Amino acid sequence: MAVKQMLICHKRKTPIFAIKSNPMTEKEFIPSHYTQTADNGSFEWSAPSNIALVKYWGKKENQVPANPSISFTLKDCKTITKLAFERKANNDAFSFDLLFEGQPKESFHPKIGKFFERIEAYLPFLRDYHFTIDTQNTFPHSSGIASSASGMAALAVNLMSLEKALNPSITDEYFYQKASFLARLGSGSACRSVKGSVVIWGGHAGTPDSSDLYGIPFGEVHETFRNYQDTILLVDRGEKQVSSTIGHELMHGHPFAQQRFAQAHENLTAIKNILAMGDLDGFIKIVESEALTLHSMMMTSQPYFILMKPNTLEIINRIWKFRAETGTPICFTLDAGANVHVLYPENVAVKVFEFIKNELVGYCQNSQYICDAIGAGAESIG
Repeated sequence: MAVKQMLICHKRKTPIFAIKSNPMTEKEFIPSHYTQTADNGSFEWSAPSNIALVKYWGKKENQVPANPSISFTLKDCKTITKLAFERKANNDAFSFDLLFEGQPKESFHPKIGKFFERIEAYLPFLRDYHFTIDTQNTFPHSSGIASSASGMAALAVNLMSLEKALNPSITDEYFYQKASFLARLGSGSACRSVKGSVVIWGGHAGTPDSSDLYGIPFGEVHETFRNYQDTILLVDRGEKQVSSTIGHELMHGHPFAQQRFAQAHENLTAIKNILAMGDLDGFIKIVESEALTLHSMMMTSQPYFILMKPNTLEIINRIWKFRAETGTPICFTLDAGANVHVLYPENVAVKVFEFIKNELVGYCQNSQYICDAIGAGAESIG
């Protein structure tokens, strides 16, 4: 990558790259200057998907969540993105090519274009370059697993790598906070896929550094929950009848919205203590209740809709029966769809996996499932 010195064109009394004890504001993510210039080069990162334990459902303007959430970052279900850049002769428009699994993907262009529009104020160099975005997923594209979180997180950390090349004084803390901030503007939950094995997103009274603008790692995790397992049962790989975007919008004016938002705050307070103490019974109760509450919000909105399938309910009932009969600390959670995430500690993995193969896989579309576990967030490649 070609890098040259350039003059500082703006001054600021306090450097924007110094992290305060209080959450960062939007203005602090706007760069005052760059000390270097880069003519061409490339970066490559992977970023994982995540599964929320306390769910985010409902949002305000500018991708601000209506309630806080907490999630497990996954390890193997991830997007790998290479970003190549070349300085242009003019900067009158955004310019990029997008490849998905090596092939041009025109259908992704509007989403990336909108993302660039949203983040241009925070990355003012975007119009200076032509970008080639080459991306692929480690999980099947039509699996029903949302790839927007991992995809936007991977793109955000690549763009932050370019900003760090333009200003090497950026700290790692600022790098990841801003990457999470940018990812959120592409897809809300993407901000939880940047850093940490357990991530909190959304302002929460019991979490002093929490923010609506980006996710923060939650480090007080008991060893019981380290390397926690997530087997994803692919019940339905088809396109959802109602998109998550529309589902979020339907929380405006929802008859139970305020009660739900208050419940999320309470459950986040509770699950933080549960994760710190290693309380499996408490974990199961909150995680399953949150999953069912998410879908109850869908079923009581106007218009109402159901994303679970009959096999989703069959799997849930069999998990409950197995847990009652064996005492095994297995539980489920759901995303905004029909798939089931089966969560369990590593020390019962052999027993639970036998149960999954013998009793649950038959309810999956084409008997397909994915084995995953808690991961650490985005990683630079090469």
